[in-house]
Amino acid sequence: MKIIAGALKGRTLKTLTGPAGYRPAMGKVRESLFSLLEARGVIWAESVVLDLFAGSGSLAFEAVSRGAKKAYLVEKDAKASACIAANAANLGISGQCLVAAEDAIKFAGKKPTEQVSVVFIDPPYAENLLPQTLKNLLRREWLEDGAFVVAEVEKHLRINTEGFEGLTLELDRNYGSTRIIIWYKE
Repeated sequence: MKIIAGALKGRTLKTLTGPAGYRPAMGKVRESLFSLLEARGVIWAESVVLDLFAGSGSLAFEAVSRGAKKAYLVEKDAKASACIAANAANLGISGQCLVAAEDAIKFAGKKPTEQVSVVFIDPPYAENLLPQTLKNLLRREWLEDGAFVVAEVEKHLRINTEGFEGLTLELDRNYGSTRIIIWYKE
């Protein structure tokens, strides 16, 4: 998998496969997602990113490549976390990437040391982990005003996208079997 834009454009990320299968965001979906965020006013050079259920870390690495100041990458699988840390080192961005080998829902339930401007949530399919993750982020005040929350979930996930107080639904769109949902925090 390659980074598609920014200072690290064309650099390759190593990825793993797991029993449930990791689903690194495909290039077309990443390209579309980042265009959607930039069209909504995201300025990467002013952004701190949180990547929950990071898997390969491709979304956070793409954000850093485009200028994000810092990225928190949270992945509980030890081998995947080690791969993320190795990718950050190989890309020369370890100082901008804080990798946590922790459960993403529990991590989101902790008090943050700083608020973030963009959150990527890509939970394992068919486990219904998105609602609790969003609730924890909101309860612990992870999101700065004007932040965006992006969820990549299965196309047919049943979720009340309007049911999270403090978040306004910006987009709910399918890309093949993947569904991208974007919320904005006012």
